[in-house]
Amino acid sequence: MAETNTKPILLKFGNFLFTIVPNNPLILPAYKGSTFRGGFGSVFKRLVCIAKNNECAVCFLKEKCAYSYIFETPPPPGTEIMRKYEATPHPFVIEPPPEKRRGYKPGDEIKFGLILIGKAIEYLPYFIYTFDELGRTGITKDKTKYELKNVSCNGEKIYDSETKTLKSFKTSSLILDNTVVNDSDSEWRNMTISLSFLTPARILYDGRLTLDLEFHILIRNLLRRLSLLYYFHCNGDPSGWNFNGLIEKSKNIKVKENKLRWYRWKRYSARQNTKINMGGFVGEITFEGKIEPFIPIIKAGEVLHIGKGTGFGLGKYSIQNSKLKIQDTGS
Repeated sequence: MAETNTKPILLKFGNFLFTIVPNNPLILPAYKGSTFRGGFGSVFKRLVCIAKNNECAVCFLKEKCAYSYIFETPPPPGTEIMRKYEATPHPFVIEPPPEKRRGYKPGDEIKFGLILIGKAIEYLPYFIYTFDELGRTGITKDKTKYELKNVSCNGEKIYDSETKTLKSFKTSSLILDNTVVNDSDSEWRNMTISLSFLTPARILYDGRLTLDLEFHILIRNLLRRLSLLYYFHCNGDPSGWNFNGLIEKSKNIKVKENKLRWYRWKRYSARQNTKINMGGFVGEITFEGKIEPFIPIIKAGEVLHIGKGTGFGLGKYSIQNSKLKIQDTGS
């Protein structure tokens, strides 16, 4: 096995907030992630795909195509890391409006988030242009049109509908220190950490969706997602990560309180012309034990989500212990 990487691992990301204003009365579903992600995907392909009828896998333009990179990232030639995985994780997360409100009047502001990871940050103009075009095309079955009013990053407006100009912005980085796993357990104190899952989390274990979230299952899924994002979208090498050490130590962390519940949700896929089950668990769970070496990983997941369907905003959770809240390093 490769030696443990002793250098801090940096996962670069950009966190953006889009504000749109409907031109007519708009009714959105209870979970709005499908509306924004589905509409974005179809318009994005229409705008940038040259070979309209080709699948990305067989298209000779896939290595240079924006759509192929964002939605079906081709693995580097000769890569070893993808042999176990069927698909590369998307380098974006669309976070739908968090409110339960469904009806909006003309002129109401609707805000949703966009997280871009690593190289995908360079494609922000594509996302802005596509969401602007989606507003002219219309969303939901009623094809309600909207105006993309502005886009902000870290509280600073970087784009607005009047100037149509994208200003410079600062990205952030998540720091994953892989060396602490080698420390003695006696150096860590017992502590608790509570996570609140705000959007349905679809977490796999042994090939099946699970509701029984043990701590090692959480860590396995986070390590898989973060390492693949780091490799494919940040040009990093996760081969030195001490996966086995972290997973073994994670098995000693116990569930103190579990208030998770299943959230049933289906989305309509125009591509497959059918409804697809996208349910997952929401609610709160508290873990107890020597959690310290896992805190950077859990904080990274708080930003980048966990599980399947993250492009739809699924798998969003919040750390409830205030002193453990995420602190990004600007870059």
